[in-house]
Amino acid sequence: MGEKVENALAVSLQMDNDSLERAEMSLHELCQLIETLDIEVLDSQVIKVPSPNARFVAGQGKVQEVIELAHALNADCIILDTPITPTQQRNWEAVADRTVISREEIILDIFASRATSKEALLQIELAQLQYMQPRLRGAWTHLSRQKGGTKGTRGEGETQIEVDRRIVSNRVAKLKKELQKLEATRKTQRKQRRTLPFPTGSIVGYTNAGKSSLMAKLSGADVFIEDKLFATLDPTTRKVPLPGGGDVLLTDTVGFIQNLPHHLVEAFASTLEESLYADFLIILADASDPDVMVHLETTHEVLSSLGANETPQLLVFNKIDVVDEQRVRTIQITYPEALCISNHSGEGLDKLIDAIQQIIHKEHPTITCHIPPQDYRFVAHLKRDGLIIHEQTESDGSTTITAQVPKRLLDTFTPFLTEPLMQEAESDHTSIWVKG
Repeated sequence: MGEKVENALAVSLQMDNDSLERAEMSLHELCQLIETLDIEVLDSQVIKVPSPNARFVAGQGKVQEVIELAHALNADCIILDTPITPTQQRNWEAVADRTVISREEIILDIFASRATSKEALLQIELAQLQYMQPRLRGAWTHLSRQKGGTKGTRGEGETQIEVDRRIVSNRVAKLKKELQKLEATRKTQRKQRRTLPFPTGSIVGYTNAGKSSLMAKLSGADVFIEDKLFATLDPTTRKVPLPGGGDVLLTDTVGFIQNLPHHLVEAFASTLEESLYADFLIILADASDPDVMVHLETTHEVLSSLGANETPQLLVFNKIDVVDEQRVRTIQITYPEALCISNHSGEGLDKLIDAIQQIIHKEHPTITCHIPPQDYRFVAHLKRDGLIIHEQTESDGSTTITAQVPKRLLDTFTPFLTEPLMQEAESDHTSIWVKG
């Protein structure tokens, strides 16, 4: 195994159709990602690229400027904030005489260091192998990443390329089969969860917005919390008691990020898909982050790609305790139906709980049924899939029962309703997502 990369030069390539502001924001995020791996960022630069260059992405003159800076800084590595092909990566490394990688490889390494469950470990290994396959020649020595491109550290495994490719291909096939089995198990677990008499919600949003902290605050349970990007990858579910009675199951999902590698969108579908099976979503945003509106756009794009836009949503801005009143007012004007909270001080959490209860009442309406003795199986059905509030056995053997039930089951109990259920107006779905 090659030496550990300890420091790096971070470079954002500003394409002709990108604004300088967006390139700088993306570069800032890249630096955070790099530091998450405990790699020191010696310097960061935005390089304007009027038109992409097939050999290096950037023009040769700009490439030379970056390489000269890397040598002056004695940087172990150059990290580009843009996808590069295996050929472009080799071209950069040949000229730079040191490792050159992209944002994608940084995110892969972060996910590898954070994965804990069996499924997450298999998924990240699959994503890494899929990334590795086209880069075997010259970039890998018996599947071991090297620190630099100096003589003696690259290419010793060149005669083993075909063997390595076969090893990787076989391993990819095996991982896919194992993941298919786990996917079947997960579907069964989700099906079982949907039969529980508890409404479900997912906390989604940009990484490091405070999702795990909010989960801990609302549930009172121990949840792993760390002030780093992608501190947790595996979905965590906790029961949250509601003041009006009953509980809700909340799931903390993996954080979103700009330009998430497509391998990882697929690899971590297990946590992102939790948002598809929830009764509602809490979209959590960091009020103190100057790029929060861009982050909300990213969150919206990911949810849209998952088909979760129709799920009722609560837009919540966290960390209002560390911003001034003007910032809070700006948020409230821009997003008038959003909630502003602080995990740290507890401010606004009571309003969030109230909003959750309102959604639950809409998505799990309360009904009262009078069920004859010959249809007692429907009482059992209510007890299995609903939350029983009151039950009374009548003198004729019938049962009068009041319960909260998921909307999807209303048709099942309509014949037994003691009074018609009021139909909500089509426009009355609870959703306070506001696009930035």
